Amino acid sequence: MCIKVHLVTIIENVTLLVFYTETHCWQFRLISAGGEVFGERKLYYTPEAAEKAGREWIEQGY
Repeated sequence: MCIKVHLVTIIENVTLLVFYTETHCWQFRLISAGGEVFGERKLYYTPEAAEKAGREWIEQGY
């Protein structure tokens, strides 16, 4: 399986990771300051869409 990382950034002490896999298209994960990982298996067809969804999760307090 090939994984391509598009974005790693920190927003309000939360790491936002946007990545691509051949089987699951674009996705995002959030990593809290304590190391907890949040996200869902929803598929996005562009990295921008996955990033937008991840930023919305952060704004809503994930």
